[in-house]
Amino acid sequence: MPKQKFYVVWKGRKTGIFDNWDECKTQVEGFQDAKYKSFATKTEAEKAFKMPYSSSITQNITDEKKLDKNNHTNNHNTSPILESISVDAACSGNPGLVEYRGVNTATKEIIFSQGNLEDGTNNIGEFLAIVYALAWFEKKQINIPIYSDSMTAISWVKKMEVKTKQERTPKNEPLFNQVDRALQWLKNNTFRVPILKWDTENWGQIPADYGRK
Repeated sequence: MPKQKFYVVWKGRKTGIFDNWDECKTQVEGFQDAKYKSFATKTEAEKAFKMPYSSSITQNITDEKKLDKNNHTNNHNTSPILESISVDAACSGNPGLVEYRGVNTATKEIIFSQGNLEDGTNNIGEFLAIVYALAWFEKKQINIPIYSDSMTAISWVKKMEVKTKQERTPKNEPLFNQVDRALQWLKNNTFRVPILKWDTENWGQIPADYGRK
């Protein structure tokens, strides 16, 4: 049985602390520039509600970065930042047909989706999903976290290099053309959006997951 979470709404139809997602969702879904976040305990939620929303997000991002050096999972006391985008990729075979997408972490609404890229790998798809989200954020002037469950893809983005063993062929040229553009974008742009590791062990599958496992 999933642990109970508490939701703080700083800006919505009603503000306050709610002990279930349905009530929180009623206050924030469709509300322009809603500000809200989940917490593992009521005490944490009460403490956060006394602070500005921006302070709470900053604190959570700090917590998210406390990754275990061995297994790269987050501290179990943290919870995902709901005002964020989650990205994921799927590959029919590895290598195989690749697709990737980004969704609203809270609602699972699909923000963008790309697919039918032949002869690729899941890691390449994960990398492209992160960069696509970064470019989309810059275009829309958005500054919220991006979640990925792939440490490999996150590393590729931060190092601005794709260390794949997949060979470039005429068949996968469209895929690698996207990789080239993504790398060029990273080299030509500065981004401050936090790219965070999704804690699958404690939070379950990332919201952008294709559900094909």
